[in-house]
Amino acid sequence: MEYLDLYDENKRLTGEKIIRKKGKPTVPQNNYINIVVIFIQNSEDKFLLQVTSKEKGSEIATTGGHVKSGQTSQEAILCEVEEELGLDISKEDVKMIDSYIFGIAFMDVYYLRKDINENDLTLQDEEVESVQWLSIDEIKKLISCEKLRKGNIKAFKSVLSYLQSNR
Repeated sequence: MEYLDLYDENKRLTGEKIIRKKGKPTVPQNNYINIVVIFIQNSEDKFLLQVTSKEKGSEIATTGGHVKSGQTSQEAILCEVEEELGLDISKEDVKMIDSYIFGIAFMDVYYLRKDINENDLTLQDEEVESVQWLSIDEIKKLISCEKLRKGNIKAFKSVLSYLQSNR
């Protein structure tokens, strides 16, 4: 059984937790869980996106997931990258660039710049069907056609803002 910690509106742990069930968790009012996503960009300025498994809706999305009880957000994103892509990265490699409320969760957005050969990845069958490198324009087109997972849109815009301010 997997547990998720609950947070208040200021992202402070409440000391309470809930059982993670299949589908959207039931979170008590005025409480939040924590989820994480990461955008991995290579030296060609393309981002590694995945097509989720049929069980997960065959959506185009970035890597991410829930922060389990007792985990930090950073530990969670490192685990998600390892589980979904079979990629071992260190905490020094990733940078959290944003955190905001998204529905019942705090969404922590991470960024990693790294060249990765997609043939070297070991995709988690239950989560990921395939991966592909896409340009910013290709991702913007996915957004305009409503083909990128809705929960990834604001996160991607945060990444673009981060990249603009760090040029």
